[in-house]
Amino acid sequence: MYVLNTWYVAAWSNEVTRKPVRRVICEQPIVLFRTQDNAAVALADRCAHRAFPLSAGRTIGDSVECGYHGFTYGADGVCTKVPGQTTVPERARVRKYPVVEKDGWIWVWTGDAELADPADVPDTHWMVDPEWATVTHSYHFKCRASLIHDNLLDLTHESFLHKTTVGDDYIYEHGITVEVEGNVVSVDRLMPSVAAPPLYAETMDARGLFDRFHCTEFFVPNMHVLHSGITGVGRPRDEGYLIKVLNGITPIDEHNAWYYYAFSRNFAVDNEQATEELRVGLGTVLDEDAEALEAQEIGMQTRPDGEHDVLIAQDGGVAKARRIFNALLKKEHQARPQVQEAARLEPAAARNG
Repeated sequence: MYVLNTWYVAAWSNEVTRKPVRRVICEQPIVLFRTQDNAAVALADRCAHRAFPLSAGRTIGDSVECGYHGFTYGADGVCTKVPGQTTVPERARVRKYPVVEKDGWIWVWTGDAELADPADVPDTHWMVDPEWATVTHSYHFKCRASLIHDNLLDLTHESFLHKTTVGDDYIYEHGITVEVEGNVVSVDRLMPSVAAPPLYAETMDARGLFDRFHCTEFFVPNMHVLHSGITGVGRPRDEGYLIKVLNGITPIDEHNAWYYYAFSRNFAVDNEQATEELRVGLGTVLDEDAEALEAQEIGMQTRPDGEHDVLIAQDGGVAKARRIFNALLKKEHQARPQVQEAARLEPAAARNG
């Protein structure tokens, strides 16, 4: 169901403070808070005593105190205090999740902690680069995460769903090129000598014909980086108005996902009016996506057994990404019995030692 050995966006940096906050990632409830030196911490949001959510408690020093009976856990997840007694049960601990804070995002590793490598967090530096201006949005999408991935890999839906903002008929009239490198699927589309879409035409004051392009890099299974923009006809892409659309997709459960969205641009960087126009316009795009994918989720849940998607040429990236995702799932499932056996033997080894 979920690939766990990966980094998922859990929150924006400014959402995590000294006050505990709850997130659910891949059906795992997690509490996020900061220590006194501002380091972000992620623990299982479930007290070892009676499973009360730690996010309903408070921070004391570098620890979080359960709001039910006062069990207190350090940043390592180990209980340090039980009110009314001096001894702390050995099993009074909660899971600690690896955390990386980067470019304004808090990333949490939900799988085997020994496999967590901060170098695997995708590059999103445009969000904090002063040469770029960024608009952000956060959405709770009432659909499975895979529908959002498919939506981002097949942008022909822009021609129909986003007509007033970023859509135009010429999008689906041009084909795609799909490349795969490791667990990254790239879907590239060049639309030569076309008009800028309505939203871009206004903010860029772009009149006439341009070469429009977008290339979606999907870092399976967690992040899409869309390299988009317009440039002069026949000119290199890096000469044009460039856009980086960063899409952090985090499963909540089987039918819900968090969508963390950032739109970074290299034009009109200091133009506050352009920033506000983009904030509103891109909010409209995401609203349209959310409504469409919620309807699609309902359709998926009511679809008869044995009925499957009908994929076409524009779904080349979708098909390749699904194969990579399934391969990652299979690899984790094959390794899981070994991990469980090691966890079972560890307490006995500790006792014998």
